[in-house]
Amino acid sequence: MAVILGLVIGIGSMLGGFMAMGGHVDVLWQPFEVLIIFGLAAGIFIIANPAPMIKKTGSAIVQASSGKAPKRKELLELLGCLFALMRDLKAKPRNEVEAHVDNPEESELFKKFPAILKDKMLLNFICDYVRLILIGNARGFEIEALMDQEIATIRKDKQKPALALGEIADALPAIGIVAAVLGIVKAMGAIDQSPEILGGLIASALVGTFLGILSSYAFFAPMSSKIKTIAEKQMKPYLITKQALLAYINGAMPQIALEHGRKTIETSSRPTIDEVESEALGNGPANDEGRRATDKAA
Repeated sequence: MAVILGLVIGIGSMLGGFMAMGGHVDVLWQPFEVLIIFGLAAGIFIIANPAPMIKKTGSAIVQASSGKAPKRKELLELLGCLFALMRDLKAKPRNEVEAHVDNPEESELFKKFPAILKDKMLLNFICDYVRLILIGNARGFEIEALMDQEIATIRKDKQKPALALGEIADALPAIGIVAAVLGIVKAMGAIDQSPEILGGLIASALVGTFLGILSSYAFFAPMSSKIKTIAEKQMKPYLITKQALLAYINGAMPQIALEHGRKTIETSSRPTIDEVESEALGNGPANDEGRRATDKAA
């Protein structure tokens, strides 16, 4: 919604100002200039990026346009999942916990958290490090180093579409100049025509420069920045998981370890302790029994 609103305000202001100055909007419609500019941009993009990256960039644009980032409810669900796992690690035999992480799709624990099951990358991240905890020989700093390395890899992968679009944004002003030069070449071929015809041809050529600069700075560069912002927000569940599990490895009780994860959430969307207790930890009999088991194990 914000992307659409921004485009409407920006393009509306530009066209409105142009018309207020006495300009004719129909002059800006030059389909062959559009074909040259965006055809070249598409060709460059295809040359520079493999097919999987092209698909990933399309998906990233859709996610950025819709603002697809973890919401408060999803973060609460993650905290609840982490608490359930840490509680079981503390209170239940190893084989029972292994059953959850070895086959999470069939696990009754994970079935309570559908958003986690849906995000396969995050699900694998959680299960991998719970397995390492179950091994029992890995030290906290070793697991932290592994987590940091994997998080850096995931972040780099999520940022690639933004870099790909950024390269096109950088190239578009020059591509616009190419279209303009071709338009000038055409105009020079009609140098013997009347000033009205020659002026129209030169104006058409200048539209190429205009479209190249406009599309670069009004769409591709902002969209690249938006993808970076959304990608960084999508990293938040991994950082929450890292901090909570590391705190647990270092000896914190599940409730305290969960606080380590909660504190990594930015203040504008951070759930309160009461919200975590009521929604993530739950107040039902099953959760009460689990907390009593945790306290007993401690």
